[in-house]
Amino acid sequence: MDAHPWPCGAARLGLLARFADRSELVAYLDVLRELAHGDLTDLDGGREPNLTHRFLSWASPRV
Repeated sequence: MDAHPWPCGAARLGLLARFADRSELVAYLDVLRELAHGDLTDLDGGREPNLTHRFLSWASPRV
């Protein structure tokens, strides 16, 4: 489990307000996840980080 949620609560609220359409929000977060994945892979000697849950789980549409 991550020590600190990403994004923080205030940022989540801001993103939800900015992206009324959840599918657009998830697409935006997926771009950020890909960028972070590349950066962390380079910094961590090629080890693949698993960022999907951290970046996307909170924004998935509720059923």
